[in-house]
Order: sequence, then structure tokens, then C-alpha cells
Amino acid sequence: MSEKRIQIARPSFLGNEKKYVLDALESGWISSIGPYIERFEMEFARYHGMKHAVATHNGTIALHLALAASGITNGDEVIVPDLTFIATSNSVRYCNATPLLTDVETNDWNISPGCIRNAIGEATKAIMPVHLYGNPARMVEIMNIAAEHNLVVIEDCAEATGALLQGRKVGTYGNISCFSFFGNKIMTTGEGGMCLTNDDELAEKMRILRDHGMNRNKKYWYDNLGFNYRMTNMQAAVGLAQLEQLDSLLASRDAILMRYKEQLSSCKGICFQETHGNRNVNWLVTVRLQGMDFETRDVVISELSLKHIDSRPVFYPIHFMSFYKDPVFMRGENPNSVLIAGEGLSLPTYVGLEEEKIDYIAACLIRAYKKYSA
Repeated sequence: MSEKRIQIARPSFLGNEKKYVLDALESGWISSIGPYIERFEMEFARYHGMKHAVATHNGTIALHLALAASGITNGDEVIVPDLTFIATSNSVRYCNATPLLTDVETNDWNISPGCIRNAIGEATKAIMPVHLYGNPARMVEIMNIAAEHNLVVIEDCAEATGALLQGRKVGTYGNISCFSFFGNKIMTTGEGGMCLTNDDELAEKMRILRDHGMNRNKKYWYDNLGFNYRMTNMQAAVGLAQLEQLDSLLASRDAILMRYKEQLSSCKGICFQETHGNRNVNWLVTVRLQGMDFETRDVVISELSLKHIDSRPVFYPIHFMSFYKDPVFMRGENPNSVLIAGEGLSLPTYVGLEEEKIDYIAACLIRAYKKYSA
């Protein structure tokens, strides 16, 4: 193998990205007004079979906007998985509400419906399931629980654009769903996000709140305390071009996951997320190094780095963070989140990753696992 480093992720620009961005530049519409924003929103909604798409400047903003439009506020509780990127939980605190850090399943690594039931209290107003690493959460059960308790459901689809649950796209189950288009995501606009909903009232609230709370019919008149959460026309130009290629981008990731599974199949201690027959879009191909702990897993990361392979740990449980130590955030010890975080390792995953590099990564990982798991 060449000694050039194998990156953990990289964007793929193989379509109309340059053409559309140059068009936006030449038109002079480079900020938060312009035709590409409307086109991107319309096509993203159409792709998912939803009525409304509301573009935002990034994925974290999308989560906060969805919560704010849903009326989540001081004194409310929102159930979130303990094993996720911290933006999921932080966005709840931006609303002065309390995230309830809830354990995950050991098979698919997503929030446990049983733990959701145990976490619900009088102040609980919403559930925010995450489709971790592109693997669909158990949304049918989650939606049934939400209906029983009259809870809002906001899907965190940041890592899962295009994933399928029982043949239906994730992001089409909850009251609102939120996506990220950060530079390492399935599709990218550099920074960027999107909210989807079929609810006309929620869509209108989000459009108002993302534009400083300005009255839609009376310019520079404000009925609400809002935010500047708008996407730029140039971001949307890139996003539209990426969306046009989404199915081929997903097919490439399917092939990458299949190759990893083939090459790692001989090592029984290295296991993948279970998909329950659904489509995991493999944001980052991620494995568990069974029997390892945080320290030993980090040694494996260092070993791979010496072989010019970038890798990264699974997200640490949110309750490990100093500003989440208060027991008010916890619903149990969340042992599954701790177990998966300690064993979890994400591997290079990007469109254009050659098979020979996947084979090299897999061989290096197997050697490191056998060396340090004894």
C-alpha cells in the first residue's frame, strides 16, 4: 500500500456542484435568498414524499428549530439516546428543557423502546430517536409509544439520509425530522441542515423562527423571538447537485459495507450493527471490537494510525461529559451505551474508497484486534 493516509471521510463532488455554485455566484444571489434554496427544499421534500422541507445553516440548528417550533421549553423533558453525537442532547438544553439520557439496544445501537417507556414522566413532552451511523431506529414501536403518551417525535436523521425502515425512508415517521449536510455526511453542503414535516403549522413556525421571527406578511415586523438559521443559496446549490446523485452515492456506500463485511468475516470478535433487514446507509462503517474497553480500543486506533489509516472512536456516552453529570439527566446506568462506546470503532467510509484499501484496512484491523484482545 502507498503511505498516503487513508482518510476517515471525504466529500464527493461528481455532479453539477460546480455548475450550480457558479450560477449562484453569477446571479448575485449568494446569501439566504435565491432560487436554489427553494429548489433544494422542494426536491428534498419530494425525495422523501413529504409536504414541507425547511433548509437551515446546519444540522444542530435543524434540531433546535424543530424543538422550538414544537413548543419545547423550560420545565419540559425530552427523551434522547445516551449514545449519540452531543448535538442531539445539547439542542434540548438550548430550549431550557431537560434531555433524558436513555440507553440503547446492543444489537442495532439505537435507543431502546423499552427504556423509552421507563423514562416517560409527567414532564416528558418529546422523543428524539437517532438513526445512529445511518442505521434505522425502531420507529414503528417508538411512534406507538408516542401516540399512547401524546408525545412529539423529532427524528435525528443527521447520519441517515436515504436509510430505509421496512421499505420507508427514515425522516417520514416523526412529527419533524432533521438532517445534517456537514462535510462528512452522506450528502453535503459544507455546513447545512434540513427539517421535514407534513404539518403545515409546524412548517410555517419553522420558516418564521429561522428568519429572526419576522412576520411573513409585514417586513421587519417581529411577532416572535426568532433566530438567524437560514441556509445560503450557494449551500443549496451544492445540496441540489448532491441530491441529484443521492441514489448512486448510497449504492457506493452499500458496496463499501459489503466489502468490509466480507473482509472482516473471518474475525468473530469484530461485529457490525444489526439492521433487522432494513437499509443502513453506512454513514461511517462502524464495528464493535468485542471484549475491549476504551483504553484498549484507543490503542487499536493508534495502531491503525501507524499504518496510515484514520479511524475514530464511537461517540462517548453523553453522561460522561462534565456538564451532564447532574442525575436529572439520567434514566438508569445505561450500560449498553457504555459497552458499545468502549468497543466501538469507525472505519474509513467515503465514495471512491477502493477495494484494495478496504482489504488493507480490514487486514490491519484484524491483526491489531488479535494482538490486543488476548
